[in-house]
Amino acid sequence: MNAPKPSDETTPLYRDPAAPLDARVSDLLSRMTLREKVGQLNQRMYGWDAYRRTPDGRFELTEALYAETERFAGLGALYGLQRADAWSGVDHTNGPGTADGAALADLVQRHVVEHSRLGIPALFVEEVPHGHMALDGTVLPVNLAVGAGWDPALYERAAAHAAAELRARGGHVALVSALDIARDPRWGRTEECFGEDPYLAARLTEALVRGMQGESAERFAADKAPVVLKHFAAQGATVGGRNSAESEVGPRELHEIHLPAARAGVRAGAAAVMAAYNEVDGMPCSGNRALLTGLLRDSWGFDGLVMADGLAVDRLARVTGDRVSAGALALNAGVDLSLWDEGFTHLEEAVERGLVDVDTLDAAVSRVLSLKFRLGLFEQTGATASFPAGGRDLSTALARAAITLLHNDGGALPVAPSVSRIAVLGPQSAGFAHQLGDYTAPQRPGAGAGVLDGLRRLAPPGVDIRHAHGCALTGGDLSGIPEAVAAAAASDLAVLVLGGSSARTPDTEFAANGAAREAVSEMTCGEGVDLAGLRLGAAQYALMDAVVATGTPTAVVLIQGRPHVVPDTAAALLTAWYPGPWGGEALAEVLLGIAEPTGRLPVSVPRSAAQLPVYYNHKDIEYGSYVDESAEPRYSFGHGLSYTSFAYGPPRLSGHTVEVDVTNTGERYGRTVVQVYLRRLITSVWPRTLELCAFEGVGLAPGERRTVTMTLEADRPERADTVEIRVAESARAALSAVPVVLDLRA
Repeated sequence: MNAPKPSDETTPLYRDPAAPLDARVSDLLSRMTLREKVGQLNQRMYGWDAYRRTPDGRFELTEALYAETERFAGLGALYGLQRADAWSGVDHTNGPGTADGAALADLVQRHVVEHSRLGIPALFVEEVPHGHMALDGTVLPVNLAVGAGWDPALYERAAAHAAAELRARGGHVALVSALDIARDPRWGRTEECFGEDPYLAARLTEALVRGMQGESAERFAADKAPVVLKHFAAQGATVGGRNSAESEVGPRELHEIHLPAARAGVRAGAAAVMAAYNEVDGMPCSGNRALLTGLLRDSWGFDGLVMADGLAVDRLARVTGDRVSAGALALNAGVDLSLWDEGFTHLEEAVERGLVDVDTLDAAVSRVLSLKFRLGLFEQTGATASFPAGGRDLSTALARAAITLLHNDGGALPVAPSVSRIAVLGPQSAGFAHQLGDYTAPQRPGAGAGVLDGLRRLAPPGVDIRHAHGCALTGGDLSGIPEAVAAAAASDLAVLVLGGSSARTPDTEFAANGAAREAVSEMTCGEGVDLAGLRLGAAQYALMDAVVATGTPTAVVLIQGRPHVVPDTAAALLTAWYPGPWGGEALAEVLLGIAEPTGRLPVSVPRSAAQLPVYYNHKDIEYGSYVDESAEPRYSFGHGLSYTSFAYGPPRLSGHTVEVDVTNTGERYGRTVVQVYLRRLITSVWPRTLELCAFEGVGLAPGERRTVTMTLEADRPERADTVEIRVAESARAALSAVPVVLDLRA
């Protein structure tokens, strides 16, 4: 849709695409009434309530949209116009797909522009957590799987693809989790984190911003989308791993662990951030001026948009006493755009009561308008890109990169040529619905592959693939185990696929912000699904014990949204996290040796929930062990095996540049991730045991040696006079690696 253009004699400055952006914003702002300004700061509707599909297949707008547009003489932003899931009730029978998504967006935008006195278009804000959350959108592996890939360049390409899909359907702004750090795996949203380490998260956040937004420029390209990075800040540190609980973190923990990813995103040019639900030092993030203005804007120089999380502004009434003052507190703190709240609808009254200064209101409106101008919405409000090809290949590549081999006793994997009978067993073995993760639209039948599908397609001719479900993901029903045991006993190899699920179903009870009120069916992870323990369903352990007891070599594959506690009694153990719809195909490639296992753990895997926390970068004190169990994780951060072996030479240090020779000492091609850790020796504050400060993936042929060169971040060692640099294949290996001392006083 091309926006209407007045004649040259009457064209206001804000309509001139050649005018400077700031001048256009100022001109438009000067023409707006207080009511119109307030409307720009409100994102009130659920987008799926703005339309309905008619019996003849067309879309028509609803009275709800008419009323919302009339309320503020326009529409600032609309959330989730193309969202499809159990909460919205949108599926392939009633929602927009790739064929008509852009037309629906254009229909809504035409109405908004026509009913705005100044012709101001709306921002269409969409969930893009791991691909656009819309019908027929490409589903990517979840963030935890992306973290396991340790490959920012690959993720940048996938993020660019997701942005192009969003713009092809008429969407504008992408909501993407990136800033949460997984410090407690009991948290149901662990799958949305890149991992437990701030440096790894920062590098992937930069890749996300570069991929979705492109090169920093005044105007976004037609296939690029502004990113809202969420959640700011420390949401991954909530007490007890409970969603939206308080975060007990001091300033040092906040800055060293929970803010580096956000800082990296801001430096990369992120257009917006979302204030988190949790509180920091007694004040919820959406009302925390020290965080949103003092730190984000004043210290970091961020000039983008701050969005509140769903209904978070209204929660501030618990502090202020009513919703009018709650909206005023959020705006004064630094929030520019609400999400479904009532608080921001009362900003006119807040101004009249003297709770909000007009200049503060205008600054927020200017940031919203600026984003609309940068998107070119006043010139072209419809879809600006063609739906890109290659989504399946990118999703599969991310899934393949994430698969992590945790142990492989006796070389059970890859599948040997002598294996002629494979039993594929377990609740995650067939189908792909539970591979997708939370925030996923309904998928069409056949639009993915489970492990069974992948092995049947890729196994060599003549290999007999048999299948038994064995048990459900949850509960203690053991009735299917005998069939699985029989299949395993009659096979040369058992592939046992276990794990969890974040799949929402129509019978899920949802909170007003879309979080699950309680787990239903086989849902064991996702927003609102926090666990006190980390065990799988009881029947899964019984199935594993019974299959291993047959004596048939068993490879356990975990499809999960958090690290679960699984004993290493099987011959081999892999984790794929939630690898997306084509993850089963990627897993089959790795099992069969068509592809190498290249993933590395982005989180430490505990032996039990009673150990928590077990993240590697704790303070450097003499941690005592437990009397009844080791205090060390079962598998450390950065761990991952290959089908080959590697040797690292001694590191060489020149200034802030580290070099190390890496040799493939095995008989197969493989990829290792060279990890550089920093250990502070002389410092003004108590240091951490280790801190990741650089990494590089390198693929080598058998016998090949290569020098890997990495540059340390210049500002990381400044808090110490002397540091050790250790290069290794995991955090645990780094503890015994030969260090090189760097004296920063020299």
